[in-house]
Amino acid sequence: MDLTIHDDRAHGVLYAEVEGLRCVLEYRLAATTMTITHTGVPRALEGRGIAAALTRHAFALARGQGWKVVPACSYAAAYVARHPEVADLVA
Repeated sequence: MDLTIHDDRAHGVLYAEVEGLRCVLEYRLAATTMTITHTGVPRALEGRGIAAALTRHAFALARGQGWKVVPACSYAAAYVARHPEVADLVA
């Protein structure tokens, strides 16, 4: 799925609009640490890889900025377990 992901850093949210519905990954920034606190995809859009795309984008953003990541939400923690290529970013 080709998503346009937006970063609303002022509110700590990455989001994508899909079929008129908002999918989100919420985070907090403290110095050089991004804490992923929530991922949310409306039920009607589940199973399309949207949460994975948002999480992948968050880790890519963190890598590009030189940040560490705390996967505080269960989805982000599961993502880390399935994607060892991001393990070096985990705080």
